[in-house]
Amino acid sequence: MESIKEIFKIGNGPSSSHTMAPRRAALSFAERNPSAERFSVTLYGSLAATGKGHFTDKALENAFSPKPVDIEWDPGTVLKQHTNGMEFKALDREGNVLDKWLTFSIGGGDLSETGTRSSRKVIYPMNKMADIQAYCQKKGIHFWEYVAMFEEEDIWDYLEKVWQTMKDAIHRGLENEGVLPGPLHLARRAASYHIKAQGYKGSMQRRAMAFSYALAVAEENASGSVIVTAPTCGSCGVIPSVLYLNQTSYNFPEVRILRALATAGLIGSLIKSNASISGAEVGCQGEIGSACSMSAAAGVQLFGGSIAQAEYAASIGMEHFLGLTCDPVCGLVQIPCIERNAFGATRAIDANMYALLSDGTHRISFDTVIETMKRTGHDLPSLYKETSEGGLAVVSNQ
Repeated sequence: MESIKEIFKIGNGPSSSHTMAPRRAALSFAERNPSAERFSVTLYGSLAATGKGHFTDKALENAFSPKPVDIEWDPGTVLKQHTNGMEFKALDREGNVLDKWLTFSIGGGDLSETGTRSSRKVIYPMNKMADIQAYCQKKGIHFWEYVAMFEEEDIWDYLEKVWQTMKDAIHRGLENEGVLPGPLHLARRAASYHIKAQGYKGSMQRRAMAFSYALAVAEENASGSVIVTAPTCGSCGVIPSVLYLNQTSYNFPEVRILRALATAGLIGSLIKSNASISGAEVGCQGEIGSACSMSAAAGVQLFGGSIAQAEYAASIGMEHFLGLTCDPVCGLVQIPCIERNAFGATRAIDANMYALLSDGTHRISFDTVIETMKRTGHDLPSLYKETSEGGLAVVSNQ
């Protein structure tokens, strides 16, 4: 498995697959073709189907600026390597092709020329939960300590930056009001939810606060603001909500939060390595389901649970999102994405509590749940995987 830094990327929303990765690809291609007069990009499959709603065109234009770029949208062509394909061409003054490059956005802001993760840099020797859990139990260590064994020394500095970015997004989201960009004219809700939450007490207040924190980050993402992929832009509100709620409610120190983030990153890397975190590949179960699974395990870490309980919480977090479709209305990361962040956060809190009440033993392992998610995602018809051609994206417009 690769570094957990690849799970937690800092950048502008609203989509890791459709905004962050195309921008990264465009910047790289422009850098290697400084003499080009202009560029052209052909977007295939899901990138073309929902790219405008995800600001793909704006990301490409900004990356190639001040040189012009022509964008061709081809949603009907799905390349065999991956549904998120894009072909770049560098052109001279007469329109002759100087260079071309076919690459794929494979989820979480990552790029791959093959459409797979086989070429990614591996730093972890094991990529199955059962093996990692057995190793940790033998050594008497927790998941965050396992992470520290294989990451570079700067991992804690990096996670500190990640956590600060998450908190900044919460604070901005609770302050900002008005309407989100796009044709839905969707009003922000985080600020009003946060104010109303203060009228409750006890568990009701904590639950309402969790809603407001998740909405805050998801709304910041929808506006194109700076967030952290966790593991994607579309699911970026779940982990910050759960961790910030626990820190402010129970006074956990920063070091405990960073260790919880490390645990979450390990869970996300396992999902990414053995299945997918791309909504275009496996549906929203790969995004919100993964974020819930990561948050649930992180919560167990915070409250001093065992690695068996953390594994159980991660299993529950994904299991109850199996089959969730990716069907954004108008191709925007707004409906139903923003609400799903709020409910993903509270579901993670429930999974955390449920696992802590147990002794950690259960029948269906995390590895089995993730394999099931992968198969379910591949069995889903393509119209339910970030194309805006099925589900809520279609029914809501009838």
